[in-house]
Amino acid sequence: MNFHYPNGRRYIQQTKQIIPSIKTEKKLSYSNRGMTLEDDINETNRYYLENNIAVIHKKPTPVQIVNVDYPKRSAAVIKEAYFKQASTTDYNGIYKGRYIDFEAKETKFLTSFPLKNFHEHQIKHMSAVLGHGGICFVILRFSAIEKVYLLQADQLLHYWDRMVNGGRKSITLEEIEKGSHFIPLSYNPRIDYIKIIDYLYTF
Repeated sequence: MNFHYPNGRRYIQQTKQIIPSIKTEKKLSYSNRGMTLEDDINETNRYYLENNIAVIHKKPTPVQIVNVDYPKRSAAVIKEAYFKQASTTDYNGIYKGRYIDFEAKETKFLTSFPLKNFHEHQIKHMSAVLGHGGICFVILRFSAIEKVYLLQADQLLHYWDRMVNGGRKSITLEEIEKGSHFIPLSYNPRIDYIKIIDYLYTF
């Protein structure tokens, strides 16, 4: 009996001699998946939702479309659009009855995280969330070394205030390692930040 893939290619059974190379290729593709931080968090949130752990979604970006071209009846191409308002943070939702709100940022720098990656309106938003008793944090990824950290918003506000008052314009990796929480990458969920939330808060 012949089997075919969905694209029409014929399935050919592999021999035992090439099994080791297949395993090696799988390992390499897992360690270098090319996933962005957003991809990984979306995948993680999907896992939380499907397993009834938490309900957390990426916030839609408020965009006003002003010019659309229709080259085909079945397709539309947006030619011009603008942001209706400044976005706040990337994600929000609920976990065990508590409101969760967080931002996700990544950098290619090896030894520091530039504060210019954040905007003043985001800082004000996070401060307001904390003021109302919400759980607020940022997930930081050093993409060059594949390390991910959860930094609580109150710590970020401290570093932001330091910059505003004339201090350094970044957070050093050493400061992040000491003042935040390392999130080891795993298969599923990919970035298990809820485990850190359970450690930090009493529900």
